[in-house]
Amino acid sequence: MRRIAVSFLIALASALQAKDAPRPNIVLIMADDMGFSDIGCYGGEIQTPNLDKLAANGLRYTQFYNTARCCPTRASLMTGLYAHQAGVGAMTIPTTTPGYAGHITRECVTIAEVLKVAGYATFMTGKWHLTANSYKGATGSKKNWPRQRGFDRFFGTIAGAGSFF
Repeated sequence: MRRIAVSFLIALASALQAKDAPRPNIVLIMADDMGFSDIGCYGGEIQTPNLDKLAANGLRYTQFYNTARCCPTRASLMTGLYAHQAGVGAMTIPTTTPGYAGHITRECVTIAEVLKVAGYATFMTGKWHLTANSYKGATGSKKNWPRQRGFDRFFGTIAGAGSFF
């Protein structure tokens, strides 16, 4: 399955890229607990001029459906798969049930891994929350941290919640 996903994503990336066209910069923003119309470009009442400018000069998506929890949504966004296919069917508490590994499995690839193959530099900041952990706050195996899943640089938190004070 991993080979098929990698092949598909590489083919898609190369098909979208004209030979002599300049490569676009890609900024992908995922915000927890934000409604569809919370920002200005989607009709929100709160002024968000910087996000509106990014939206006006880039692509806006209206058909990405999320789950009720942040981890499965992140898994789908990072891999292009249903959350269960990526191994994060619920939260990041590992189980032996297929689809509930609690982390992005090695059978799937992340968007960062595909972009690296295409020659992009990749950076992530914020909350990763895609590595198996426990309620005791452990951050799981480093083999599934952002730097090991395609990101050149990472500045943020591995676990889903934490105190910043």
